Amino acid sequence: MMEIVERVKDTDVPVLIQGESGTGKELIARAIHERGSRRAAPFIAVNCGAIPEHLLESELFGYAKGAFTGAVRSRMGLIEEADRGSFFLDEVAELPPSLQVKLLRVLQEKETRRVGENLIRRVDVRFISASNKDVDSEIEAGRFREDLYYRLKIIVIDIPPLRDRREEIVPLLDHFLSRYSKELGRVTPCFSERALNLLLNYSWPGNIRELQNEVQRCLILSKEDTVLTEEFLTERIIG
Repeated sequence: MMEIVERVKDTDVPVLIQGESGTGKELIARAIHERGSRRAAPFIAVNCGAIPEHLLESELFGYAKGAFTGAVRSRMGLIEEADRGSFFLDEVAELPPSLQVKLLRVLQEKETRRVGENLIRRVDVRFISASNKDVDSEIEAGRFREDLYYRLKIIVIDIPPLRDRREEIVPLLDHFLSRYSKELGRVTPCFSERALNLLLNYSWPGNIRELQNEVQRCLILSKEDTVLTEEFLTERIIG
């Protein structure tokens, strides 16, 4: 996976990352940004499915003072904030049709306009998007613009589920053990052989996110133990 990141990190072309929920799509997007030529500029992320449609436009594009009730001052949009950096659109297939048109213009013309304002602003942004849906099916159903899709998918990265890349489980466990141990101010423990075998043989339907949560939970429950045994694992992993 990191080989692909290395190949695309210094280009400016849009990247589409596809994979199940929790597979680490945002981690890949951040790696592309942090290893690339835009790393000194902002990395801005937004989940298109997490913000109500009536708020999403002003979040993405900003608004002018007086554009709507409550707009007491102008506000820069998230796309503007990402100028010279990278903009990550998570769950891009959830983007409403009206905003798909506006995003297409940004990609084509490299310019944006705030809600309630006529001034056009130039932006230099590298777009990285992600989806856990089959976007081709969304196009066939008339829910996603084909022209926007082809603008976003110049480079496509398909992330397999964690169950299909078990060789990454141990490095991921080590990474999250180290990260959360530092946050908790404790010595980094290790998993017992029995616990590790259970973790390696689990199917991880929630992918990296589930593994991350499991490590964090074990560290909290184990307090200062230097070896994490199976007693700290959730029942679904023990079986």
